[in-house]
Amino acid sequence: MRRALHRHLGKIVAGAAIAVAGTAVMAAVTLPGQADADDTATGGQTAGASVPGQGQAAAPPAVVEEAPPEGETGTGGDPLTEDETERVVDLALNRQLRTAAEDVEGDRGPQRLGVELAEPEPGELDTQDAPRRADVTFYDYADDTLVTRTVNLDTGDVEHSASQRGVQPPATREENTEAARLLIADPLGAGLRADYRDATGKELTSPDQLLLNAMVYKATPGAQPAVLDDCGTHRCVRLFPKVRNGPWIDARDFVIDLSAHRVARLNRD
Repeated sequence: MRRALHRHLGKIVAGAAIAVAGTAVMAAVTLPGQADADDTATGGQTAGASVPGQGQAAAPPAVVEEAPPEGETGTGGDPLTEDETERVVDLALNRQLRTAAEDVEGDRGPQRLGVELAEPEPGELDTQDAPRRADVTFYDYADDTLVTRTVNLDTGDVEHSASQRGVQPPATREENTEAARLLIADPLGAGLRADYRDATGKELTSPDQLLLNAMVYKATPGAQPAVLDDCGTHRCVRLFPKVRNGPWIDARDFVIDLSAHRVARLNRD
């Protein structure tokens, strides 16, 4: 069995050491906090109403969305509650993000990356009743933009908003799953499928059959095929898949460009 496995991706790796053995440059990025960039994500688009008397029916009255219920709340520096987390995500999603952005699967709305309690403002450090704020981060696959929005939990207002390109935080579980789906379906995934079959006697058809870890990949000039030159601006990952209740499979030679929905093999010296 061990010799049979070597003819595919090279080897099935026992243990978690593979997760730190990659040689490509990985992007370790701190999520942006309260940036001073222009607020490019706060302006919603309002549909124009029809003009009476010009053969068109008058537009119906505008509907104002109700603020999401507060639910269970924390105090001070307590971690965000589940209710608070869902509420700030809803508050951070303005109309533009809901309708124009895309997630990793190409569906409407941005990819949610993370929600965390924000640090107090400089003038509030010694204030016991400082408002609780949360930083919400999304990735818009429509234009490869990282969007960070700071929501005041007390007022429900979005106090800061920033958009950046070329910033790549760690991938989420949903992004890892999509990367695995692309690799499994691609001709370059033949070795992965064969190794899984050798390890389990079954066909690999779904990411659900694997335990997945990934690291963001950023292009280094001359160290990869040209098809990966956009990685860093595009959102790209390398997968470290593991058979459920089984061994790790070495897939380090492959980079999945989630923005372009394609798989490439790294050049190896």
